[in-house]
Amino acid sequence: MKPDDALEDALVRVSFRVMAVLTRIGSEHDLSLTQLRLLGLLRDRRPRMTDLAAFLGLDKSTMSGLVERAERRGLVARGKSPEDRRVVDVTITPAGRELAERLQEEVNATLAPFTDRLEPADRHLLTHLLDTIAGNSGHSDEERWLNAP
Repeated sequence: MKPDDALEDALVRVSFRVMAVLTRIGSEHDLSLTQLRLLGLLRDRRPRMTDLAAFLGLDKSTMSGLVERAERRGLVARGKSPEDRRVVDVTITPAGRELAERLQEEVNATLAPFTDRLEPADRHLLTHLLDTIAGNSGHSDEERWLNAP
C-alpha cells in the first residue's frame, strides 16, 4: 500500500462512519440522507433551487420532489428571490430550523466519542486539514458550499 493509499483508505473509513451516523439519525426522524443534507444546507443560507440541485447532484424534477416533500412536512418553504423575482429560493421554516438544530445536536453527541479522542490542537489541525481537502480553505461559506463536489 502506498502512503497516499493509507490516507485515502482512512478518509473512506471515516466517511463510512459519518454516513452511517447521518443515515441512522435521519432515519430516526423519517428523513433520507438527502433530506438531512437539505436541512443542513438551509440552516444558514437561502439558495436558489438550481443551486441546491447542483450541490446535491440532483436533476430539477428530483429536486422539486425533495423540496415538495419537505414543504408538506412544514420544514421548508419556496418563494421568489428578493433579488430576482424569476428565481425560486428555498428557505428553512421555524419547524425545519428546530429539527435541524436537534439533528445537529444528535450528530455531535454521536460523533463526540470519536472526536473527543483528539487534543484541542489536533482537533483544530484536523478541521483545517479536512477543510483543505474539501477545498474550503480561504473561501466564504457561500463559495464553499456552491463549489463543493
